Amino acid sequence: MDVTDQIAIVTGGGRGIGRAITHVLAQHGSDGGVADINMGDTQTVCDEINEHGGRSLAVSVDVTDNESVTSLAGQTIDAFGRIDIVVNNAGTIGAPGWESRDRPNDDDWNHIHDVNVHGIARVTDAVVEHMKSRRYGKIVNIASVAGRTGTRTNFAYGASKAAAINLTRCYASDLAPFSINVNCVCPGLVWTKMWERIASRRIGLSIDDEMTTRESFDRFVESNTPLGREQTPEEIANAVVFLASEAASGITGQALNVDGGYVMN
Repeated sequence: MDVTDQIAIVTGGGRGIGRAITHVLAQHGSDGGVADINMGDTQTVCDEINEHGGRSLAVSVDVTDNESVTSLAGQTIDAFGRIDIVVNNAGTIGAPGWESRDRPNDDDWNHIHDVNVHGIARVTDAVVEHMKSRRYGKIVNIASVAGRTGTRTNFAYGASKAAAINLTRCYASDLAPFSINVNCVCPGLVWTKMWERIASRRIGLSIDDEMTTRESFDRFVESNTPLGREQTPEEIANAVVFLASEAASGITGQALNVDGGYVMN
């Protein structure tokens, strides 16, 4: 999994899975832009990487805004000269207040689609002409096993991740003639701030009564994963770095589950 001297962009790189992806890319030799809507988190990750001898640029980005995404691509090229790898990791599970709703409302549907689906397209479109001109690029999208199975408690989120898997295949077909690989990773059950909010909602809906959020998560893991344990952000990151490396040069249009056996296909 060698990505030495490759220039990467990671959206949603300031915390959780995105933070792990950024660090593991750097550990395997990559430099580039760490992009997140929260500039404080982004700068913290960049400082951590730079302190260990890496080269990273903190960029504030809102993947729902075309100008912000165009600026991300431009700043990265200005700083590093090119873009080799894009990891579309930025994601959301609902509009503000989603935890209090039994079903997603219009705001949830629109916001989730704008970030989880259209956000991937915006970032990809912002870099694709640059990659095509060089006839090289690795694009890795972060979907979810929810896009494979559906989800009882958030239809809009599951539908958006299914769309992310299909969008990956669309771009893979379109960009293959330019030697650009496009794949996605489907994380399983990873304890992040997002899953903590999911667990809180499950408790609120009386799916998991009289439990802490962590106990709710652990119960879900034990019930749904043959390996019987949660996945770590680093395990997701390892899969991303593999797909971004030349070790995966013959792979495109694929969705790789990293989920402890939750979904087998």
